[in-house]
Amino acid sequence: MSSFLDASLLPLFIAVPMLGSALLVLVRRRALEVALLLTVPILVGAGAVALMLAHRTEPVLAHAVGAFSDLIAIPFVSDPFTALMLLVTALSTLAASIFLVLTGESRYRFVPPLVLLLTAGVNGALLTGDLFNLFVWVEVMLMPSYALIALTGTWRRLGIGRLFVLVNLLTSTLLLIGVGFVYGTAGTVNLAALAGAGSEDPRTAAALAVVLLALAVKGGMVPVHSWLPRAYPATSAGIMALFSALHTKVALYAMYRIVAVTFSDGLPFMAVLAVLVLVTILVGAFSTAASSRVRTAMGHQMVAGVGHILLGLVLFSQVSLAAGILYLVHHVVTMSALLLTTGAVEHTYGLGRLEQLGGLARRDPWVMAVLALGLFSLVGLPPTSGLWGKIGLVRASAEQLLAEQPILGWAAILAILAASVGSLLGLQRLWRKMAWGSDLTTYRPDDPLTGRGPATPLPEGTRVPLRLLAPGGAMLAVSVAMFVGIGAVLPLTEAAAAGLLDVPAYVEAVSSA
Repeated sequence: MSSFLDASLLPLFIAVPMLGSALLVLVRRRALEVALLLTVPILVGAGAVALMLAHRTEPVLAHAVGAFSDLIAIPFVSDPFTALMLLVTALSTLAASIFLVLTGESRYRFVPPLVLLLTAGVNGALLTGDLFNLFVWVEVMLMPSYALIALTGTWRRLGIGRLFVLVNLLTSTLLLIGVGFVYGTAGTVNLAALAGAGSEDPRTAAALAVVLLALAVKGGMVPVHSWLPRAYPATSAGIMALFSALHTKVALYAMYRIVAVTFSDGLPFMAVLAVLVLVTILVGAFSTAASSRVRTAMGHQMVAGVGHILLGLVLFSQVSLAAGILYLVHHVVTMSALLLTTGAVEHTYGLGRLEQLGGLARRDPWVMAVLALGLFSLVGLPPTSGLWGKIGLVRASAEQLLAEQPILGWAAILAILAASVGSLLGLQRLWRKMAWGSDLTTYRPDDPLTGRGPATPLPEGTRVPLRLLAPGGAMLAVSVAMFVGIGAVLPLTEAAAAGLLDVPAYVEAVSSA
């Protein structure tokens, strides 16, 4: 056990944000709301760093809540992958929370406690070692999310937001059914007890496939992806940044964990998954060019990112898993930067359609500089983290050329390259319409009843405030720092991949908790 971090402290990652949420419901003070909204992600991030340091000597930390016997208790488990995910989700949550404070959305009743409750659900889903409790924590994530859509969306957006509710209710039902099937076939839903079960019993493999299907839908994988670029933009930019960093990424994290632990010989239906993942990469990339709204284009790029991340799971080697995890971290950081930056534009001018925007390179050069670097990162160009993310996946795909799956290797490399070209074309169109063209002459100011009033002549000197640009710019700076400091980032993702594959250590830690 680590000398400076005891595993019994793991539940604090859930308890602190949950207690903060409860306190803000009881005590409505603006200063307290802002303080907790910003402090809790900082505390979670600090705890994640402490976990990462602890995992240098202790590969897996596990705690059985209530000190029940092994494989019966509710387990909280952390390894390098978990700690890394806690850190990156806390960072993105902090950036989105700062943006919500700056735009005034945190003043809406219950927004701060709902964000903290969402944080508690995310942390619980990342730390749980039990499939049923994964379902529980996913629901803890979803309940405040439904309310956040209602609180931060316009009447038009609420209509589209129903799609988010419907899809997630159906997939949660499917997830619960899958968990029930797993228990019926294996007699347990504890991940440690299920180690290798998917490769040993075809019935359990089929039950786990239902669980993975539900998570794939939540993540936004083709052919059940179209809801994501339609529903996510239905809320505000700050909340969309939260959803992008948390909802889809938790689903992908869970897929990585379940496959690595329960399928020791790889997925029996890996060929089907491979085809769907490659199509996801291409569909997300090339759909970007058809988008008429900025945040809809970002939604399609989220779909493409899901495909890239899952490609690491499809190739299923330590190198590919490390590359997939690196791409996951890069995508959280980059999408947060882009959504918060475009959100600053949308908040200032009240415009989100591409044909309404123009001349921003002359009006807001700093905004467009951040946006340009963010788009570079999505395409995979220097000096951003996207370059190393795609190089890692290409390298992992190239390994398959020398292994037993050269067709998969070639298909993956071609898909990555084609998607980069498709993203470049779509994002170049977005850039051209926003950066150049006619200068803005009208905008839609805030309206207390409808969210935005009618088009009004744009006052002289109106610019995106630098304070609104700061959260997105800070996340973009993290992406550039990852590019420059890749020598420090790679060991973290490699350790995460190695820990993911070290199933005996995972089982031993849970059994002895």
